[in-house]
Amino acid sequence: MNPSPVQTAPLEPPDSHHLSAAEGWLELGNPAEAIAELTRIAPEQQAHPAVLELNWQILAHTKQWAYCLELAARMVSLHPGLPAGWIHRSYTLHELHRTAEARDQLLPARTRFPNEVVILYNLACYECRLGNLPAARKWLQQAFARPNTQLWRVAAHNDPDLAELRTEVDKL
Repeated sequence: MNPSPVQTAPLEPPDSHHLSAAEGWLELGNPAEAIAELTRIAPEQQAHPAVLELNWQILAHTKQWAYCLELAARMVSLHPGLPAGWIHRSYTLHELHRTAEARDQLLPARTRFPNEVVILYNLACYECRLGNLPAARKWLQQAFARPNTQLWRVAAHNDPDLAELRTEVDKL
């Protein structure tokens, strides 16, 4: 099943300003100020996908993986039609050294979001880390078959999760 694109209303001022300020603080390497800005967003907007996304980014920046996992699960629950929660949940599981679970949790997202290159790429990473090189090759080939994937090829050359396939990246 291929869900229709999810339409989310943009945040309105002043919430949009707080979100932008939080993004700026995170870019400047100040997650504490970023969190402070997010708390200024209206309570009814705290579950907005953009707010949840930035909150996850802040937590990931500070490597608070247990909280990242809770937040990503909430993202999937509240916004199952958006790929970010699915991707973040699996990435977090991988960071928690639960790579098989990361793969298993991301597999359903493959059919929900068939054009998301990051899902294919991450599945390749997880399979490679699990030692399943044929599956890793398959996922990487599918990722690279999508348009505009040159940056993903460059990333694959330097990705420690794909170290065992590094010499094959240009052939896939």
